Amino acid sequence: MIIGVPKEIKNNESRVSATPGIVQELVLDGHTVYVEKDAGVGSGILDKEYEEVGAIILDTAEEVWGKADIIYKVKEPMKSEYKYFREGLIIYTYLHLAAEPELTEAMVDSKVIGIAFETVRVGRGLPLLRPMSEVAGRMAVQEGVRFLTKPNGGKGILVQGVPGVDVGNVVVVGAGVAGTAAARTAIGLGAKVTMIDVNLDRLTELSHIFGRDIETLYSNKLNIAKSVKNADLVVSTVLIPGAKAPKLITKDMVKEMEEGSVIVDVAIDQGGSTEYTENRPTTHSEPIFVEEGILHYSVANIPGAVAKTSSYALCNATSRYIRSIAKHGVKEALKIHPELVPGVNVANGRVTFEAVARDLGYDYVPLNEVI
Repeated sequence: MIIGVPKEIKNNESRVSATPGIVQELVLDGHTVYVEKDAGVGSGILDKEYEEVGAIILDTAEEVWGKADIIYKVKEPMKSEYKYFREGLIIYTYLHLAAEPELTEAMVDSKVIGIAFETVRVGRGLPLLRPMSEVAGRMAVQEGVRFLTKPNGGKGILVQGVPGVDVGNVVVVGAGVAGTAAARTAIGLGAKVTMIDVNLDRLTELSHIFGRDIETLYSNKLNIAKSVKNADLVVSTVLIPGAKAPKLITKDMVKEMEEGSVIVDVAIDQGGSTEYTENRPTTHSEPIFVEEGILHYSVANIPGAVAKTSSYALCNATSRYIRSIAKHGVKEALKIHPELVPGVNVANGRVTFEAVARDLGYDYVPLNEVI
């Protein structure tokens, strides 16, 4: 097969889907790999490094998309890329379709096959989302702490505290991969940390891991409201795989927070998990907006800020499946790797992921009726 690696064009998105290591493996497997010029530069990978392992560098995105059987990306296609869609083209990337009605329509109309990293599932785990959740959780605290400083608009506190002065109060909503990474980072800084989740087994596990370094609370409106009110930094990470994120932090809760506090919404890719950030993504160029005196950080590609780390971490997770799809084709790869089945969100003009169909008003068609 022919694999195309286009340059990412989302605002301040410097990641690249394929590192030289996986490109070499694909070439040795007998495939052709086209890489758009400078696609890896933002991650510290030069064109010559791709050429040395057998890739062919093409000057334009149009050439890469036009020649490829499989497009191997990081972020969802942007509007300017929709014109490259065609029937049978396989797009393997993060899609977040429940929050992207125009993209979904373009993919359905063009009859592409869209395989979303974020819904590939092994048991309860999301192995292709996990590495970026690890990065985003860590970055959420790092960025949140930055915006708590007075020059950046925050209330002017040091979350670590100093002798004789209290530490900052960090509240993490959601105890999954991103939430746990955020909590670990906040604990490392010396903050007071509260974790909120509906999964009591997970809260018990985290209590055993972190001991007295965290407080755990069951997720309900009252507990969230009380915790958010007293927080200096809130990191919201709630996730329903493939579906729009629930809006657990309401406008009324935000109104009760102290001016200059910060909310970081890690779930913005899925539409946002607070009422103020709902469908209001920001960018690394303009990362925050202010409502009720509270700084809201809702950057839709948080890991893009640390592109070198993120690109290698993501490729480590996604590479085994691109090799299988390229070698066997989609239909056979789905038999070999059944965890890929929920990853196929659209195919042959149909929506094949139930949550996306429900959230966007499409008829849901099971994948086995389409492929």
